[in-house]
Order: sequence, then structure tokens, then C-alpha cells
Amino acid sequence: MKTFSSFNAYIQKAIIDNWDQDALTDYQGATLQFHDVARKIEKLHILFENSNVKKGDKIAICGRNSAHWAVAFLATLTYGAVAVPILHEFNGEQVQNIVNHSGAKLLFIGDYAVKTINPDEMPALEGIINIPDFSLLISRAEALTYAREHLNLMFGSKYPMAFRREHVSYHQDEADELALINYTSGTTGFSKGVMLPYRSLWGNIEFIINRLGNQVRPGDNLLSILPMAHMYGMAVEFLFGFCHGCHLFFLTRLPSPAIIAKAFTDVQPTLVVTVPLIIEKIIRKKVFPKIQDNRIRLLLAMPVVNKKVKERICKEVYNAFGGRLYQIIVGGAALSKEVEEFLLSIGFPLTVGYGTTECAPLITYCDWKEFVRGCCGKPVDRMEVKILSQDPENIPGEIVTRGCNVMLGYYKNEEATHEAIDEDGWYHTGDLGTLSASNHLFIRGRIKNMLLGANGQNVYPEEIEDKLNSMTMVSESIVIQRGDKLIALVHPDKDEMMNFSQEEMEGIMEQNRKELNEQLPPYSRLAAIELHEEEFAKTPKKSIKRYLYKNY
Repeated sequence: MKTFSSFNAYIQKAIIDNWDQDALTDYQGATLQFHDVARKIEKLHILFENSNVKKGDKIAICGRNSAHWAVAFLATLTYGAVAVPILHEFNGEQVQNIVNHSGAKLLFIGDYAVKTINPDEMPALEGIINIPDFSLLISRAEALTYAREHLNLMFGSKYPMAFRREHVSYHQDEADELALINYTSGTTGFSKGVMLPYRSLWGNIEFIINRLGNQVRPGDNLLSILPMAHMYGMAVEFLFGFCHGCHLFFLTRLPSPAIIAKAFTDVQPTLVVTVPLIIEKIIRKKVFPKIQDNRIRLLLAMPVVNKKVKERICKEVYNAFGGRLYQIIVGGAALSKEVEEFLLSIGFPLTVGYGTTECAPLITYCDWKEFVRGCCGKPVDRMEVKILSQDPENIPGEIVTRGCNVMLGYYKNEEATHEAIDEDGWYHTGDLGTLSASNHLFIRGRIKNMLLGANGQNVYPEEIEDKLNSMTMVSESIVIQRGDKLIALVHPDKDEMMNFSQEEMEGIMEQNRKELNEQLPPYSRLAAIELHEEEFAKTPKKSIKRYLYKNY
């Protein structure tokens, strides 16, 4: 592309410009400065070069977020190999499917994920490398074994007078050259390896730095919460932060609400990138109970003091995220309207973006100061967006997009590629939306989730669920169809339901149903609400796996 410049040049420049600054920290653990990262990258390059890894070879990486995960990924791209990031939440069989389907030559694996795999099920692998210390767990090639055993000697021989910033020189990537393959699923029948070229990564990072570079400064702290193997966390937290010279902190463990809350206090990040589930839990558990007592409600109802009360509440929420925040970016799924409206009403710096793995991931975004209630931002630079509808402002249609960020296609799956990208280059997202006159995008649901009402009307279950999730005792819900009836499955709030019998819980849900139906048009009203004891199964980005409940 005419506007493209090397993505790896961003990595190279970040390292050289920030040589003695802190780069990557395992939360409550060790810190690597940019020169430490460069040194480790160079050692891995020597290992690759001396174990017959060629440019274009696939290297898989599976483990929880950590400084060494980041180093392995950066070393792969700056060498010119193709990274295959794998979500550590996938089970052993899924990891094996991805390694085999991608044709990976090497696998970097974390100490948690390694317990789930069987190396014999990945016969084409030449080696498995331990992420925590880059030791060889398994080698099936003499060259790899020799190179790892003599790595320090090789490094010392190549740089006898020490490794310095002038030695940093990385692979010069081309716009349409394959950079990574990101799998949307680990299941054999549904695996889609999204082939992302360097231009996709460059397009995202160039946009984020241009839009946030003045608010988030080099040296600022960022907390990496989302998995780096997912494009949202990789691009907006990790790659942006590293390329911009920020100091990244990795949780390195299961991100429970308690751990995240303490990490916010300790790290004091300038930017928070998250999915709705995390921010909704914090607001519902930590904030709502404080503002729902009678005194605060009374003060909020008084116009004279309303503004000051909201400012105080905003300050409390702001401090809960560390107190140095520029804004929170929410993406990956729909944010609850109740939580969104609350945060906007107190003047909290919130914005919501929209994207897909196939666009690495950004399609739309806007700064919190431009944010419009209910929207997902405007099309990002070098991307076009349109709605396939006769009236795109008012009648939902499929969201399609084309431009710099769009993938090359699905790996070894031409049929799926042709279904997703039409002959004019438009990527069909499968999402429904409208586009306002001011170019703000509003998501209305998924095409495959859309239900057909008894009289043929389109019913968007996400809109019903959003209302239901803010009602008494409801933790999460999913709306399904049985014949011509709409049924809601509800997983109740576990903490509160302990005080009620099953019969009382059912009575509360019936009251919820009646109140909800009063807010809905006749064709989308619920016939029943059924309690679902277990939490709903979710994808890595914390969306409910709807297909599992379709025939409940």
C-alpha cells in the first residue's frame, strides 16, 4: 500500500529510542528494560538462524501474558517468521489442532499450558521451548539442540564488545507479507486461521499512536489485562504500548476482580483497555451499592448539589482504576446500557470501540470526548465502513468494511475467505448496525443471533438481554426461541440468591418478566424466564457461547 511503512521499524525505533527505560514487567516480578528485550530478541534470532528456521516459517506461542511471551512474539516478527499466538485458555487438543493446522515449526509454551499438551500429537514440531526461561523442553532436531546448548557462546562470539543499540536491525517487512495467523477457535471443524499481514498491524498501531500518543506518553504505565493472543489485547494494549515506549505490566495469572483492583492501584495506568464483563463487575459490585443508599439518592435528586455529588462519585470511580487514567476503552462485546449511561452521567472518560480479529482488530473508534451514547466510534483511518441497508441511518443492515486493516483471508480455507470478503474487497462482519449522519456506528446485533418473531418481525436478543441484565437478581442472561415463543435463560446473582428459596427466586424472575415486557413491543416479549444455575460458557473475549444454548 502507498501509505505503508515497516511495522518492524516501529519495534526497532521503540527499542533504540527507549534503550535504558523500563519496558516489560511481570506484575510483582522482574522488569526488563528495552535493552534487555533487545538482547533477548537477538539471542532468539541466533537460535532461529542456527536451527534452520527460515523467514516465513510458523512459530506458535501459547501461555499466559508475560514479559517472555512478549519477547517470543517480538522476536518472531522481527526475524521475519510468522507468529501463531494461541490462547492459553484453549485445552490441549485445541492447542494441538492449531499447531498442526498452522504447520508450526516451533512452539513456545507457558508452564500452565504445557501440562495440557501431548507432544506426540504434534509430530511436525521440531522443538518445544519453555516460555519462562527459554529452555528446550523437547528437541527433535540436532541443530536446535546444539544451538540452544551453545547459545550464550554464539551470542558472545557475535558481540564480543557487548550488544549495543546500533546492533539492532530487524526484518524489513512488506505491506502484504504475512505477519501472524490468529485462530478464532481451537476446534478442528470450526478453526479459522485469520491471516494478518504486516499492513494490518501497522495500520492499527499507526492509528492508535496518532490518536492517543499525546495523551498516553512514553514512560507511562499500562496494565495488560486482556490475553495478548487475542487481537484486541495484542494491538491496543501490548503493541501500542511497546511501540510508544510505555512501561507494560503483565498480570501473569488469572485476572480475578480482586487481583485487577489491586493492580490498578499499584500500576496506576494511563489507559485501561478492557471487555465489558470486567468493568461491569467492578461497577456493579464496588460502585452501585455505594450510590444506592437513600442519602446519596436524595442528594442526586437535588439539582443544587447534583453536580457536586456526581463529581465526587466520578472521582471515586476514577481512583478505583488507579487515579491517573486518561480513558477506558471498552470493546470485544456490547457494554451494558445501564453501566454505560451511569458512567457517562458522571462525566467518566469512557469510550467504546468496535473491531474483529479479521481487522487486527480496529474498525471504529473515537476519543471519549467525541463519544456518543450507545455508539462504537467512527471508522478508523484507512478503513471504509458501510451498512447494507436501504436506510443505513434507521434500518439495521450488515456492517461491511474494507481497507488497510483487513486480513488476507483464512489460512487453508478459500471457501470461508470468499464468503467473508467479496470481489470488491469488502469484509462482511456478520454484525448488524446503523451509521448516523455524523458517521458514528451503532451495533444492533449479530445476523446469526437474530430471531424471527411470531408475525415475522426481526427480534434482536441482545437488546432484550441488555434490559434484563439490569434487573433484580440477574447476573447474566441469554434469550432463545422455542417454536414461536421467546424464553430467557437467567443465571442469577449467586451472592444474593443464597437468601431466597427456589420458589421465591422464580417469583422474582416472573416479576422481572412482567416489568420487562412492559418495555418491549408485543412481538419481542418473553413467554418465560428460566433459572440457569451455572454461569454460561464463554469465549475468550467473555461473550456467551450462544450456540450451546440454542436448543435448551
